[in-house]
Amino acid sequence: MEKKQYRIRFVPLGGVSDVTKNMYLYELYVKSSNNNFYLQEIVIVDCGIGFPKSQELGVDFVIPDISYLLDKIEKIKGIILTHGHEDHISALPYHLASLNSPPIFASRLTKGFLENKFSEFGIRSVVNEIKYSQPVRLGSFEIEFIPVTHSIPDTVHLLIKTPVGVFYHGTDFKFDLTPPYGQPPDFYKITKAGKEGVLCLLSDCLGVEREGLTLSEKVVGLTFENEMRQTKGKFIMTTFSSNVSRIRQCFEAAVKFNRKVCFLGRSMKENTKKAKELGYLPPKESFLIDETEIKKYPQNKLCLIVAGSQGQSDSAMAKLSRDQNPNVKIVAGDRIVFSSDPIPGNEEEVYGLIEDLIIKGAEVIYPVITDQLHASGHGNEDDLKFLIRFTNPSYFIPIGGTIRHQRQYQRLVEGLGYPKERVFILFEGDTVWFEKNRAYLGEKVETKNVYVDAYGIGDVGRVVLQDRQQIAAEGIVVVILSFDHYGCLTTAPKIVSRGFIFEKENKDLYQKAVNLIQRLTKPKGQRRVNLLLLKKEITKSLESLFFEEIGRKPLVVVEIIGI
Repeated sequence: MEKKQYRIRFVPLGGVSDVTKNMYLYELYVKSSNNNFYLQEIVIVDCGIGFPKSQELGVDFVIPDISYLLDKIEKIKGIILTHGHEDHISALPYHLASLNSPPIFASRLTKGFLENKFSEFGIRSVVNEIKYSQPVRLGSFEIEFIPVTHSIPDTVHLLIKTPVGVFYHGTDFKFDLTPPYGQPPDFYKITKAGKEGVLCLLSDCLGVEREGLTLSEKVVGLTFENEMRQTKGKFIMTTFSSNVSRIRQCFEAAVKFNRKVCFLGRSMKENTKKAKELGYLPPKESFLIDETEIKKYPQNKLCLIVAGSQGQSDSAMAKLSRDQNPNVKIVAGDRIVFSSDPIPGNEEEVYGLIEDLIIKGAEVIYPVITDQLHASGHGNEDDLKFLIRFTNPSYFIPIGGTIRHQRQYQRLVEGLGYPKERVFILFEGDTVWFEKNRAYLGEKVETKNVYVDAYGIGDVGRVVLQDRQQIAAEGIVVVILSFDHYGCLTTAPKIVSRGFIFEKENKDLYQKAVNLIQRLTKPKGQRRVNLLLLKKEITKSLESLFFEEIGRKPLVVVEIIGI
């Protein structure tokens, strides 16, 4: 009997050439009787959100494009989640129904955070809690779970065993030998995998530009104590709301200095509540206070742990900077600690927020100016080298970093004696085929950014973003025209502008615009007015007029009524 032939195709729908929006597909193909390979099974790893760029105005976040999967739903065997950070789990509530709710597997804390997300959306879906000693079988895939350390407890690496070979999926990690909570990395499982043979290592690469080993999370707890000791007013710490280890260490420092603790921000409140339920955050109840109780205590007896360390405009931290929290005012003597690095691309928002807080009179401490304030959750150069040596794979795919991080990872691998051709540097949608002892680039899967704003999912497209950018930069001019049944203007054109020099400031330009519109709308015999063509003509003519007169290009919108 002829032995079956298999191929694995790796498809990143996010998480390569970008730090966030992680979502990866492992596809198993089987050779048919007519010598063609057909798709048999798919396993999904992670499904997280991304953060919008500064020019993507009005966008709350970005989620992976799953269009490619929609005609392959029956092939999906399950979804594996590596840890509870937003960029690895938070897009799942948006996509779960479209993916036909496949089985989900996650570690204990990750499961708790995801269930919080599901409850917000009214989703009733079972999340299976993994056990480190029990592999999960999904069709022809067998997945083992390896405990590692990161900036959030219960992070796992995946050993994905397939008919083609073994893939080591090394999501965000660092080798912290003295984690403040939880177990250290399971080096036995990692090295055992390497001895048994790893076809491809998919490794976190975000910290590759830093030398040495990453600091242990424990050093941050001591830094909190040192900073709190010097604080005369409120002590305020901001970090990712899922960074339970960091939050717990700050809480313990507050208890030591007899400060009441209040959590600010919806995500911070929900995550700490869930972490407390699961035993990851056992604060003393007597030190916890509600937001409405803050004014009852002296400033030097307060510790606020606040969401919004990435400068998000609607976050609790941003609202403090704008005096929009009725219970908290930033005053001189307050010390605000940013205990996280800006995600690449978020630097402008983060430093803008820091400057706003400094103007308020607070002493603001952030990683660039203070050592050991933030211990990265991502392995430095030596952490990454250890994982490479331990697993000794045939091929490499750097994940979770930008192109520059991927290139530096390729140099790191080459420096360890591996051929640089064995490292695949990918953009979103690029694919890699794996056969026995062979790997090569495949055809690209088309993807696009799917934007989520206050009004829906995917409603914001390229044209909408361009309009928003144009309005922000140049302003908007709205022209309202009223016609009778004969195609004649019934009133003078009404022109309204926002963010554009007009009318009072420039009466001559306003009159030129009115004259232009009246000339273009003058009846032309008995012909019926073509509204679409008329609107386009007015729009184009006004754009040219404004640019010629004052060198600006506002967004021109023409509305016609009464015909």
